[in-house]
Amino acid sequence: MEQLQRDVDTYITGFKEGYFPPMELIARLTEELGELSREVQDRYGMKKKKSTEAIRTLEEETGDLLFVLICFANSQQIDLSEALDTVLTKFNTRDKDRWTKKEEKNDD
Repeated sequence: MEQLQRDVDTYITGFKEGYFPPMELIARLTEELGELSREVQDRYGMKKKKSTEAIRTLEEETGDLLFVLICFANSQQIDLSEALDTVLTKFNTRDKDRWTKKEEKNDD
């Protein structure tokens, strides 16, 4: 994750404009999430695309969303590895008994 943040930072800081302001980045996140949602809806939902609409891959749209999220995190000095560790700790404590655990397989 740290390398991804460094790679995005190297790319963005190579331009005079640098990172967009937080509200612009949130608007871009929303836009990219909408594009990913449209692709998911086309594949798995009831509302299919028009023949004039371009088909994009889920990988491409997820990558676009991740790129903007990393831009936002970098612009706010958020370490995404630490943020994810915090969330996983929360889920593993607060929600540890919320879901049905899979049975462990014995190799005996």
